[in-house]
Amino acid sequence: MTAAISIPRSMRAAFICETGGIDNIQVGELPVPRPGPTDVLVRMEASDVNHVDLFVRSGDYRTHTPFPFVIGRDLIGTAVEMGPGVSSFSIGDRVWCNSLGHHGRQGAFAEYAVVAMDRLYALPAGAEVREAAALLHTAATAHIGLVREARLQAGETVFVEGAGGGVGSAVVQVASAMGARVIATAAPADHVWVKDCGAETVLDFHSKDLYAQVRVAAAGAIDVWWDSSGRNNFAQCLPLLDLGGRAIVMSGLRGSDPTLPVGAMYTNDVTLHGFAVSNASIPDLAQAARSINRLLASGRLHARVGAIFHVSEAAQAHAALASRSVRGRIVVVP
Repeated sequence: MTAAISIPRSMRAAFICETGGIDNIQVGELPVPRPGPTDVLVRMEASDVNHVDLFVRSGDYRTHTPFPFVIGRDLIGTAVEMGPGVSSFSIGDRVWCNSLGHHGRQGAFAEYAVVAMDRLYALPAGAEVREAAALLHTAATAHIGLVREARLQAGETVFVEGAGGGVGSAVVQVASAMGARVIATAAPADHVWVKDCGAETVLDFHSKDLYAQVRVAAAGAIDVWWDSSGRNNFAQCLPLLDLGGRAIVMSGLRGSDPTLPVGAMYTNDVTLHGFAVSNASIPDLAQAARSINRLLASGRLHARVGAIFHVSEAAQAHAALASRSVRGRIVVVP
């Protein structure tokens, strides 16, 4: 029987008492939360910062935030206490979650966090903690978008715009692991990274004849267009899509509002999908977690860690992401 782990009464955490700017982030002591009947208390080892974290903190993404609200979505740590209804984990297990800090669930920027059993997954042995923390959100986004929305099949061609970022590079890796050909755009400084992620061709997104280059690289048409760049060039990409092509758009909350070319869509059976991983169901997240764990265990899933902040530096971490001053993912540790 695993020995009980000593748990303090209070913990250091980064939280907000109202939504708004970065200055609203506070760091201080909060009571250590107690797990419910089917919850697990996890001692945090690493988290990261995602753009959706900025949206939740600012109030731009409307979701239930019971104050004081601990920020942060992703979590890697050790199970230290569990409710009586938990049978799938034991004290001392290394675990992860990528759906905290939203819809009333307190976040991960704290020494301890409570996670519902059905949102918690075992961390594969040998996974590098900080690198894994940097890709939990992005890899789940990539998997759900490619599998549920795009229905990607092996042998198909995927065009990823904005492949140098966290989501874009995860899409390249997951699509490549699924047996797809990947054509991608990125800034020149990111070309080697995107190639290493599995892209067959990487193009400079500044190129004036970009979409002509994509057509040449695809040797015809593409099956899936994934835009994580925010450029929203759907009208220009539509002629590249094959019959039955699928378009996935993830442009943040401030994307432009282009005219929708409906005629060319319906005559070519093209579908346009917008989705937010925050709305993913528990079965969707669990399926994505199985894929993420397989890729982590096999060494096929990686992230660039560009900076590491402590929980006490949560405001600086949010500012760094908002300013895009860090190339690579931003990891937060206790």
